[in-house]
Amino acid sequence: MRKIWFPLVLIFMLVLSACGSKGNVNNSSNTAGAGSENTAASNTAANNAASGEAASGTITYQSEKGPIEVPANPQRVVVVSSYAGNVMALDVPLVGVDSWSKANPRYQGKIASVEEVSEENVEKIIELDPDLIIGLSTVKNLDKLQEIAPTVTYTYGKVDYLTQHLEIGKLLNKEKEAQAWIDDFKKRAADAGGQIRAKIGDKTVSVVESFDNQMYVFGDNWGRGTEILYQEMKLNMPEKVKEMALKDGYYALSTEVLSQYAGDYLIISKYFDQENSFQQTDSYKNMPAVKNGRVFEADAKEFYFNDPITLDFQLEFFKEKFLGN
Repeated sequence: MRKIWFPLVLIFMLVLSACGSKGNVNNSSNTAGAGSENTAASNTAANNAASGEAASGTITYQSEKGPIEVPANPQRVVVVSSYAGNVMALDVPLVGVDSWSKANPRYQGKIASVEEVSEENVEKIIELDPDLIIGLSTVKNLDKLQEIAPTVTYTYGKVDYLTQHLEIGKLLNKEKEAQAWIDDFKKRAADAGGQIRAKIGDKTVSVVESFDNQMYVFGDNWGRGTEILYQEMKLNMPEKVKEMALKDGYYALSTEVLSQYAGDYLIISKYFDQENSFQQTDSYKNMPAVKNGRVFEADAKEFYFNDPITLDFQLEFFKEKFLGN
């Protein structure tokens, strides 16, 4: 067993009037009507002008690196890592997303026509003419990206996953919308958690993933539904997982010792296009969770983020698997 640096997880550990002239039927009433219409037209024009100013204006966002001036109503956002789902959930238009987001089946309905980008291909990002760029603090070519458009980066895990969404809401000038979703989500997750605890009692739950021939078990803040299971639903984590994965968020282990980390229920974030031979071993087949039919498999490509789109999907997944809803 060994801890290793897991940089890829940071990438895939989750995103928007004219008034017509009328005929003269009655001169006196038409005169009064014309006055009202002119007033309404003037008000409409003033409102449109104000809206235009807001749309083309800027706000100051307090980023990790200090205040930065960003569009008040961004219309061409590029996300080079991790946060595309947050932007999509707030209905802000995207023109470019990272490869992990582009490959996410859960996002396809919203980003089918959005370009795939990489911070290493600066020329491609220039072509997309973004008005805002968002990514992780580990993003490459940050200085070049900042020359293209206002660029805001976040350190993964510096704040909790819901605060992260609220921060992106502030960045996109949609703080109220972000907070409304957070409040609603917490209620829905807590309600589902109460039902699940009533059904399974104090049984434990583990979340694992096999990626590139390496097995990982996850703590309570590394995507794959862990935030919902442990933070919101208050389900129990095996003691061995608490010991090894809770602090760093994940722990790398060999498949031979997986049974030591497996709870009464096992959630597998699974890459169906990768080799998953561990499931054919006797040690796996003999685990109580497997024998009791308490293994729930999810498509890793749509399961690893912790943005609102993914979280809503994960919540429904858990309700279906645990409760049969």
